[in-house]
Amino acid sequence: VPPHVWRINVDTPEEAQQNLSFGAADRWWEQTDLTKLILASNKLQSLSEDVQLLPALTVLDVHDNQLTSLPSALGQLENLQKLDVSHNKLQSLPEELLQLPRLRSLLLQHNELSHLPEGLGQLLSLEELDVSNNHLTDIPTSFALLVNLVRLNLACNQLKDLPADLSAMKSLRQLDCTKNYLETVPSKLATMASLEQLYLRKNKLRSLPEFPSCKLLKELHAGENQIEILDAENLKHLNSLSVLELRDNKIKSVPEEITLLQKLERLDLANNDISRLPYTLGNLPQLKFLALEGNPLRTIRRDLLEKGTQELLKYLRSKIQDDGPGPSEEPPVTAMTLPSQARVNMHAITSLKLLEYSEKQAAEIPEEMFDAVGTNPVATVNFSKNQLREVPPRIVELKDSVCDVNLGFNKISSISLELCRLHKLTHLDLRNNVLTSLPKEMEALTRLQIINLAFNRFKVFPSVLYHLPALETILLSNNQVGSINPVQLKGMDRLGTLDLQNNDLLHVPPELGNCENLRTLLLEGNPFRTPRAAILAKGTAAVLEYLRSRIPT
Repeated sequence: VPPHVWRINVDTPEEAQQNLSFGAADRWWEQTDLTKLILASNKLQSLSEDVQLLPALTVLDVHDNQLTSLPSALGQLENLQKLDVSHNKLQSLPEELLQLPRLRSLLLQHNELSHLPEGLGQLLSLEELDVSNNHLTDIPTSFALLVNLVRLNLACNQLKDLPADLSAMKSLRQLDCTKNYLETVPSKLATMASLEQLYLRKNKLRSLPEFPSCKLLKELHAGENQIEILDAENLKHLNSLSVLELRDNKIKSVPEEITLLQKLERLDLANNDISRLPYTLGNLPQLKFLALEGNPLRTIRRDLLEKGTQELLKYLRSKIQDDGPGPSEEPPVTAMTLPSQARVNMHAITSLKLLEYSEKQAAEIPEEMFDAVGTNPVATVNFSKNQLREVPPRIVELKDSVCDVNLGFNKISSISLELCRLHKLTHLDLRNNVLTSLPKEMEALTRLQIINLAFNRFKVFPSVLYHLPALETILLSNNQVGSINPVQLKGMDRLGTLDLQNNDLLHVPPELGNCENLRTLLLEGNPFRTPRAAILAKGTAAVLEYLRSRIPT
């Protein structure tokens, strides 16, 4: 920084040395002290201690330089209200910074800070604090003293937990904790009465916190976590919520209580494990956007999902009348119940058309399960979360009725010919097994709409899938697939969702852009160079358009 910048308040201007007559505009002795200094986007490696010669500064902006430290003289700028030192290389902050009584905005994002000074809570006037994109592993407990803070950004750090004391920030309206390592959120946080926007995306949360006091909370973003259960308790107090974003989790069901969120305008549940929705969702009066793609929904056809939110809500409303309360309690075990059937849920077989033997860690399915079916038509089979090494051969007995089979989370290494004879099959879940290929005989599954092969050991895209005309969704993430055939994919008229995340694709063929039926194409986590992440982030339509632009003419 040229030295005369620091001395601008102190030195008399050069023209005063020459004895000239001054017009009104040049009366330098009436000049007021400098209040704003903007040195952004230069190549400064340090700031002079002479900054103390500018005591009237209210704004100092040095963002986007190469500063590794700040001068301790900053502590003397007692009128400073805004300090922007973002996008530098700062590894620590001078203690003197904590003496600035009027500081309202402190921007520290995109530096190399691994800790914050313990006394940061002394900056009592602070209203905005941004420490995102640093290397922070914890937050000083003195943060609790920042009772005037309105916006706090902690995104993109390495925080494993949040101090419960944050709940003392009574003015906080926006809290951003995106992309950390949070596994839980302290329950006291739920008492933050002013909180309006809470961002918890890209963490390791397994459940949502309860929010009894957050009556003003308008936006809750918790996508890309590991949330499995959406509890009524988590929702029922959020009277003001207008945005609820829970995409890319492992949520299995949506509670009826979601209809208490009368102000909800956007609900994003894409890419979860939701198989059915409460039809009362159709009654939410303000809902304008509902995302459900990438879920194994049984009751809603894919073409309906593509028609947009309003059609979907209309459909859900139309089903409310049809959906009377069905019997849900199991019949008591009486003397009439055969002992062999005690572990067979006959009610499920007869009323729900469901044959279930899951989460038993069993190496095989007991014969009595199949014996119990008798002539009852079974539509759904769930043998997931066991130790099965092969598809149970007797499954073929259900071929005239079964349309949904879940064999996920087992140790199955190959698909038997019996499975290929289930000609009414529409949904097949084989995720988390040890499959490396699929047999050609699967071509017989002409009605198959959704297949989930995630977390297996496929090194090549199973070619039989190209020959299943009804396929709408192929979930093949977390395998080792190295290539895909865009020409054959284009022939799959109904394919709307193709998930190839976390595979070994070194190259995305531009011709894939011709698959214009694809509504959801997921390619993140592969080693290819193009398209770049910025394009992937824009969504499927943008990726396909980009790929088409690369097709050699």
